[in-house]
Amino acid sequence: MVIVEEHGERYLVSMLGQDANWVSNVRADGGSAALLRRGHREAVHLLEIEPADRAPILRRYLALAPGGRPHIPVDRHAPLADFDRIAADFPVFRVITDPATG
Repeated sequence: MVIVEEHGERYLVSMLGQDANWVSNVRADGGSAALLRRGHREAVHLLEIEPADRAPILRRYLALAPGGRPHIPVDRHAPLADFDRIAADFPVFRVITDPATG
């Protein structure tokens, strides 16, 4: 998975859309607690972002994750309006550090 950083926040994008198993798991748990391992372990929560706020994150994701490009039907250089049109189909979750662990 690629972590997208945008305006000081971190995000995870489902390049496979609504039907990805991990998306179903996060939604079933109501904002799943997760453990990121990127050089160190970090306890986090995942908060789903509304479709209206996803376009810049999706565009940034395509800039960072070449493997996601075949799955998201918008060119990475397209205007934000093009990303707005498909945003509801591709869940985005903000990564929030668990305050109990820092």
